[in-house]
Amino acid sequence: MSAASRFSLARVLAIFIKEVQQMLRDRPTFAMAVGVPILQLMLFGYAINTDPKGLPTAVVTQDTGAMARSLVAALEQSGYFKIVARPASERDGDALVEDGEVQFLLVIPPDFTRRVVRGEQPPVLVSVDATDPSASSNALAALAQLGAQALRRDLVGPLAPSAALAGAAAAQADASGAPVAANAGSSAAPFEWRIHRRYNPEGLSRYNIVPGLIGTILTMTMVMLTGLAMTRERERGTMENLLATPVRPLEVMIGKILPYIVLGYVQLGVILVAAALLFQIPMAGSFLLLLAMIGVFMLANLAVGFTFSTLAKNQLQALQMTFFFFLPSMLLSGFMFPFRGMPGWAQTIGEALPLTHFLRIVRGIMLKGNAMSQLLPELWPMLAFLLVAGTVALMRYRQTLD
Repeated sequence: MSAASRFSLARVLAIFIKEVQQMLRDRPTFAMAVGVPILQLMLFGYAINTDPKGLPTAVVTQDTGAMARSLVAALEQSGYFKIVARPASERDGDALVEDGEVQFLLVIPPDFTRRVVRGEQPPVLVSVDATDPSASSNALAALAQLGAQALRRDLVGPLAPSAALAGAAAAQADASGAPVAANAGSSAAPFEWRIHRRYNPEGLSRYNIVPGLIGTILTMTMVMLTGLAMTRERERGTMENLLATPVRPLEVMIGKILPYIVLGYVQLGVILVAAALLFQIPMAGSFLLLLAMIGVFMLANLAVGFTFSTLAKNQLQALQMTFFFFLPSMLLSGFMFPFRGMPGWAQTIGEALPLTHFLRIVRGIMLKGNAMSQLLPELWPMLAFLLVAGTVALMRYRQTLD
């Protein structure tokens, strides 16, 4: 057997050294390999929280008695509820829930204290924005236990046994937070929670996930496909032909983006048909308004992809940049985990991502029936993102191969 045909550790070592040197020269790829694990560790370790607290809550108090004040105080002390508004009427509170400004609305009836003293079990309405069941499930579970503790100091003398009975009944609350026997197993229960899950009465997770998939699928495909557009031209050697034409940078950008917009609407059609036929997701709002909002969202993501294509030297780098953008978008937008459960710095990053605002828009249209005026607070951040990303892409575009 000749020396050349034998297995050689020296040759393996030479190839190993060559690959290491090549990897170190490719700094973007090496940075991605190191940066992605750090990013995942930071996001999963610090930003992700499946037990959100301090959820924005509006309280309509039609009773000024001591027991009504004790109930509101106990609500805040639980840690799950943060009183951010005190609307004058239930209608005003419902508007806050519909606009997404609050997660919960608590309505205390005008004769609450008097009826508790008389043992009449007055109802206390809790209206919940249930478009994301995971964001409110733990709070509702805490609410069931709260009923046994809220009026403990106020129920004295002959009323004291009713508090104990309420506590025993509240312990039978189901995992979803809806009281099972807290209000129906004992005539001495101090008051009754009436939970109203709005926009998703059954608490189905698919009502939250399926509309969100529209945004995540479009983000992944739009950014990735456009990110490969310019790098493919370079690798195939067709960039010279493109640069020899009188086409301007803006014209190149629009021409490359338009086919993917058509593709995005095809994807949208498939998702919406599946959402209606397979998952029975309602369409409470305007379908045309949804199409218009999706158009803005796709343009924002396509501009990002075009920016990546001007930054990357090859298709591998473009794919890596796509993943570096898609991972935070998916984790910090509220698609996989409750947005309000994340720390402040993570929410700040999430607010800068177009997917965060689009998820609120698509759920608002499909589940709540929101109108254009209610979507403006989420529309302008997407337009601002589109403007910034498009400007950077045009500035980075080169009409020469140097």
